[in-house]
Amino acid sequence: MSQQQMNNNTSSSNIPVSERYWTLVDKADKKFSKIRDLPYYERNRYDTYFYKVFKVYTQLWKFQQENRQKLVEAGLKRWEIGEIASRIGQLYYGQYMRTSEASYLSEAYIFYEAILTREYFREGSFQDFNLANKQLRFLARFLMVCLVLNRREMVHQLVNQLKMLVDECKRTFQVFMTPLRYSLVLDPHPDVLPHVAAPVARKNLRLRDAVLSSYHHNEVKFSELTLDTFRMLQCLEWEPSGSFYPSAGGKSGQNGALASSPINHSQDIADPTLPPNPRKAVLYRPSLTHFIAVLATICEELPPDGVLLVYLSASGTTGHTLSLSGSGTGINTAENITRDFQSHTIHSDGTSTSSMSSPSNSPNPSASQKKGDCISYHTGCLQFGNRGSGGLNCIYPSDLIPFTRRPLFIIIESDASEVFKAISGAEKGERAALLLSPNCSFPIGSSDASRHSVGSLFTIFLTAPLQAFCLLLGISGSDIEMDTYKHAESLLSSSLNDWGLKLATSDNVDPVWAQILGDPFLRRFLLRFIFCRAVLTLFVQTYNKEEFHPECMPALPDAVSPRTSASQTAVVQLAKLFHATKRFVFTEAIPLPDHISSGTRS
Repeated sequence: MSQQQMNNNTSSSNIPVSERYWTLVDKADKKFSKIRDLPYYERNRYDTYFYKVFKVYTQLWKFQQENRQKLVEAGLKRWEIGEIASRIGQLYYGQYMRTSEASYLSEAYIFYEAILTREYFREGSFQDFNLANKQLRFLARFLMVCLVLNRREMVHQLVNQLKMLVDECKRTFQVFMTPLRYSLVLDPHPDVLPHVAAPVARKNLRLRDAVLSSYHHNEVKFSELTLDTFRMLQCLEWEPSGSFYPSAGGKSGQNGALASSPINHSQDIADPTLPPNPRKAVLYRPSLTHFIAVLATICEELPPDGVLLVYLSASGTTGHTLSLSGSGTGINTAENITRDFQSHTIHSDGTSTSSMSSPSNSPNPSASQKKGDCISYHTGCLQFGNRGSGGLNCIYPSDLIPFTRRPLFIIIESDASEVFKAISGAEKGERAALLLSPNCSFPIGSSDASRHSVGSLFTIFLTAPLQAFCLLLGISGSDIEMDTYKHAESLLSSSLNDWGLKLATSDNVDPVWAQILGDPFLRRFLLRFIFCRAVLTLFVQTYNKEEFHPECMPALPDAVSPRTSASQTAVVQLAKLFHATKRFVFTEAIPLPDHISSGTRS
């Protein structure tokens, strides 16, 4: 053995076992995140990735076996061992899907069966929601493997366990959820929406189509439907009226059970008084060419009174806007966008080149520029793929500009949302409406309940605002009485309607917003945005921190700004109800109605 190897072994032995273990876990997690979302086609191209990731997890599994006692004494939990085994099972199953080699499927079954028999996820699952969630996801994955292997007995066993666990979770983790869909029980009927004055609303647009796309590393998804796109998808549907569901009163069979009868579900849930649902295209990890092709097709078919909703949720890079460092003036947005078009070339190998320099490519960006010189750094983008995949998976603000010949309602959920401000003022015909998430998202819940397992906070505010409010405060469903939750829903609904009336009757509301206030879906998004902005502006931990506040373009009237008495009243009413008034900063004394009282369990 060489002297260098001996020195390395000596230095490794000086590092605590637990520290070495968590370093190995972190390394494995990073490699796993790169392979879990790789497509099942082009399998030869990704074989190398699989073997590298599998090698790390093999080392990790062996290390925890050899040092189990020390790791347990250092705080290692059984579910953390199960998590490693589950990852290995996922690797085997993913490789089977790419190669169709049955041996990989058998190995996946072996690891999943070991997790089941040793009950790695069971201990404490009824006290910890995140642990229960892990067990549910494990059972679903194992069930899929058993179905493919045709292990029918195990399938029945897993189905029964899954049903029992779901029922137990429903009893233990009390969650009050309003429908994500547009419900006439909770939301105003389209016919009774406040009328917008004709001079303000030059058009009366309707949402006809939507493009929904989301991609984040390690996010929860089913097939190609992520949490963010699922919420948006549901939020763009009409909730069928209760009277349209099949009646429970039917003929009884010999054993007392209801006899089955043929049911036409399409008739039972159809409500002839409501307009049709907007058409939706859900894109998971689209390439730029695919994304543009879909947008082009939809814009071509969009009716004259139609508006297209574009929802993009992804991590991004902010880049640098163009500016003049010595003159105090900047290059206008249109020039910026034009230059952005000219500077990006996508090659067939997926790389992207730019004639503009980037600060990351130079050790000292300021060294090459003189006072007064133009800093030509390119604008940022959203990453709908791995960082190394280059321009083919990047969506820039300039990519949306050609489609602004038609009315667009754009929602951006990203840490790089600010770069899409460049669209405003650079449109080609119709001014776009933009709702932009904060650049920094406030962490919600524990580390395990990050955006990967819960979804994006801004999107939750737009689709389930009361749930988002509770998540922000760290309140779970089990902490809330049913009557309190219903009371909170009523208060929030009243505040949203008040904001809607203020916008409809305002003389200075921008025509971009005025023309969509007659559409129930877009109006609801806008009002919930106002609520989200008010909450995050007044929240103690994000107070006066602009990076945590959402933005919209064009600007909304001052009457609905976060610091008005009406906006503060909307927030303080809910805060009082949940014992959380001290979590917000109110700039003036806000009177509360007598019927507002605290309603959380102590």
